[in-house]
Amino acid sequence: MSTVSWITLRGLLGRRRFLLLLPLPVLLVLLAVLAGPLGADPDDWGPPVLVGLGLAVVLPVVALIVGTGVLGAEIDDGTVVHILTKPLPRWQIVLPKLAVAACVTAVTVAVPLFVAGVLADSVRLGLSLAAASAVGALAYSALFLALSLLTRRPVLLGLVYVLIWEGLLSSVVSGTKVLSIQQYVIALADRLAPTGLLQGDVSVPVAVVMSALISVGFTVLAIDRLRSFSVAGETS
Repeated sequence: MSTVSWITLRGLLGRRRFLLLLPLPVLLVLLAVLAGPLGADPDDWGPPVLVGLGLAVVLPVVALIVGTGVLGAEIDDGTVVHILTKPLPRWQIVLPKLAVAACVTAVTVAVPLFVAGVLADSVRLGLSLAAASAVGALAYSALFLALSLLTRRPVLLGLVYVLIWEGLLSSVVSGTKVLSIQQYVIALADRLAPTGLLQGDVSVPVAVVMSALISVGFTVLAIDRLRSFSVAGETS
């Protein structure tokens, strides 16, 4: 498993796709840093920067780029055949790749969110945002990794989930928030560091249970789907 993880990490960091991870986190930190000198009140810039940008855009988009790339890119270019020919159970392929995707996403997002949280309120808020975003990184990564095995257009479907389901529908149909990873992250962060800057719309128990179900469920689905792939990298 360690070999698969290392190959995945090296491939991810060596692809141009990795460069797409940097602009949004940098923008998040830049906006938080500039808010102080510009005299903006944290109550005014905190929610749109921390939630509107950090949790609603940076976290899911980074997870989408990474999650669909750790295995989906290998399927697209045919290099997945080298992994499939190895005498490895499919779970020993999926789990290391999921771990790499979740860790890279968590680090990429947690650091700028921590900085923004500290500047907006306190170290406690920064740590809570970092911890909650790590949970979200795992759930998003499992979802997007599974999508990369279920469809040839995982990025498109991922964007539909992030922009339409979590963005548009959740603002007009309250029931959809129960199936929103973004809402789970907000609820967990607000529980760890209660503040007026975060307003979760789902309960913490729901956030915990649903995060676990999504992470485990889509991981199992990805493993099962990979079993249906032939050596040529096509589904049988």
